[in-house]
Amino acid sequence: MAQKKSNKPPTFFNRKAKHDYDVVETLEVGIVLEGTEVKALRDGDCSIAEGYVLVKDEPPALTLHGVMIGPYPPAGALQHIPTRHRQLIAHKREIRKLARDVDQKGVTIVPLKLYFKGSFAKLQIGVAKGRQHQDKRQAIAERQMKRDMDRAMSKFRK
Repeated sequence: MAQKKSNKPPTFFNRKAKHDYDVVETLEVGIVLEGTEVKALRDGDCSIAEGYVLVKDEPPALTLHGVMIGPYPPAGALQHIPTRHRQLIAHKREIRKLARDVDQKGVTIVPLKLYFKGSFAKLQIGVAKGRQHQDKRQAIAERQMKRDMDRAMSKFRK
């Protein structure tokens, strides 16, 4: 039996970013895509886990690197390049602020979420500081403690 496709466009998350980085600030930006890229995204063929954002101060520009949007088979020979650099759209003042933030040591900009808002593709990016190995372990332990407390409280409420 064939599965039904949902009418809701997919949302892509970067779960690895929450584990590897402490996200300090987030920003929603637009992304410039070709036609076959949009169709491939709507089919659910994308990986943003390896992605990162480069900031250029003069002229202000944001560029997305390392994100793979797979080919769209019905396009035939008119395919897009799966790992090309994609331009991001934001206000100049926001780009300049991001450039100032990235100048600090250990700070980078990572894609957190790729989704559709109406007919436009949007990317949520985050200014993030890298975590050390012991910080990652501590975060996992805190998350587990919180889960255990929530379970105990839900049993107590019943």
